[in-house]
Amino acid sequence: MVKTNVILSCSTFLALMLPPSACVMAQSFHWKVVVNNAVTVPGDSRTFNSYSQPSVNVNEFVVFRARSKGGTTGEPAHGVFTRDMAQNGIVLTRFDRTTLVPPPNNLLSTFVEPPAFPRIDMFSNTIASRGNHQPVWNYLLADGTETRAGTTGIYTDPFGFLITGASNLGSVSEFGFFAVPMQSTSLAGTMGFRFAAVSPTPIKFDVFPGAPAVTDGSTIVFKGNYSVPDPNNTGALLSKTGVYFRNLTNGVIPLPGGQSLAPAGGMNPVVLIANSDTVIPGTDVRFGSTAPPSAARNQAVFAGFDNEDNPTKGGIYLAALTGSSPRLTGLVQIGDAVPGESKGSVFNKLGEGVSFDGQFVAFWGAWGTETISLTLQCPTDGNKDVIAYCARQYPNGFPATIPQHQGIFVHNNKTGQVKVVAKSPTDFSDFVYWNFSGLVPGTGNSDETGEPARWRSASFVAVSGLSKEEEDSTYTAAFKARTGSVSQGAYVSPVDGVYLRKGPGKSPITTVVKTGMAGTTFDPEAIDPLTKVQLPVTAMGIERDGLRGKWLAISLSMGTEEAGWAGVYLSAIPDDDD
Repeated sequence: MVKTNVILSCSTFLALMLPPSACVMAQSFHWKVVVNNAVTVPGDSRTFNSYSQPSVNVNEFVVFRARSKGGTTGEPAHGVFTRDMAQNGIVLTRFDRTTLVPPPNNLLSTFVEPPAFPRIDMFSNTIASRGNHQPVWNYLLADGTETRAGTTGIYTDPFGFLITGASNLGSVSEFGFFAVPMQSTSLAGTMGFRFAAVSPTPIKFDVFPGAPAVTDGSTIVFKGNYSVPDPNNTGALLSKTGVYFRNLTNGVIPLPGGQSLAPAGGMNPVVLIANSDTVIPGTDVRFGSTAPPSAARNQAVFAGFDNEDNPTKGGIYLAALTGSSPRLTGLVQIGDAVPGESKGSVFNKLGEGVSFDGQFVAFWGAWGTETISLTLQCPTDGNKDVIAYCARQYPNGFPATIPQHQGIFVHNNKTGQVKVVAKSPTDFSDFVYWNFSGLVPGTGNSDETGEPARWRSASFVAVSGLSKEEEDSTYTAAFKARTGSVSQGAYVSPVDGVYLRKGPGKSPITTVVKTGMAGTTFDPEAIDPLTKVQLPVTAMGIERDGLRGKWLAISLSMGTEEAGWAGVYLSAIPDDDD
């Protein structure tokens, strides 16, 4: 365990007659190493070397995605792992490339990769993760043709063993409960809602973009994309998207002939929350896009808009995870007033990556028309096909703009109030981060999204106001932000960091980590083995389930690729009087 102190107290600032807003609370973080490059992959001789942003619950149970290097033994180890930090447990594999995909799987297929960061239930140890793999089900079509299906799904462990929570096997007759709800096709190729006129065939999900959420021990909540025939009978397929949930049970999947598949999550169907055919509440316009949801206390929140790139309607919505047709409640919407800004300042953009703890919703928002121009350069490490495709598409870089006025906010579902956490340009320069990701045409290779490869932007924020089961008016928000100036389309010596702010009052912003800090602040092993010099922090990550109760989990990289260190780290949020 490593202890770090912020030593300049608010009383010191007041004694120097500096404004209270400038003070930094004297606080102590006690960092625990969850996993680092010295830890051997379970069942493997290699050590870990890269990590996704972790998720944590209120009981210090951490889940993360991690990889090893390839080495001489072939492909890197790659999987989803957990560690119970409350019990000082060991790193355990939830699934990796040697793990059989849980039923349905009559082809004995194993996982290829988990393409997004995994998540965990706030009050239990149930995790949820996407998983990609070779086809898992061999069956006969109506014309007698043999075919294979099932290349991706959502996998979870509410009953102790890994099960399939959602799958793109919904068009297989035995597994209709995996199908897209309220959608089907007839033999004539028409589209129906709730029913079809002739011989309806269920429509399967194509992909499950982003990271699925899990709540109440056995309910998964996720985004799903699917395709339907053009109702004008052109023969074309139309892409659709939506947000869904499924309540899982500890039950088998029966098959014809009296056989059954186990372990499994029962046969409850997928339930629609909102999709491309849902009218945005208070408008006559349908959702053009939806984002991966967050969930807690049997509720879910998600962002949805009429137009993802240039929204004029939509916002962040809440739905109870009960019944067959959950009602949507608007929380924060395009056109709402921005707190603390002059009259007429309204949100014209809202982030997709919302964090939710059952009462508080943390989100990114922007307003105004002023922008800053950037030229984004293609990645140089990661999926080789994605890197090559980006370089072909944008050899001179990708022109992008960011709002000059943007910030992190917290909405209190109990009071309806929105509070400011941090803004630009007063507190930081930027809260938006970019990456090039997605499915590369003609290769079948993808990284995280499962959608076509393109430049995407994201903001990173987590919120917690529930230490156990009780509601309270106070919360802590953690977020990632950048400070720096832009010259010729690029940041000059930017400083990135993860920061905390407690609310709903005017507490100061506390630095958790920023680029350039000594890696030994978090991990005593973050030392160059040749020079014995402390390695500086070069990158950090936090995701929407990275702050739960009083526990904060982050991922860090230190040093360079040649002489570097990395890991996942956990600390309790210090009390104000620490």
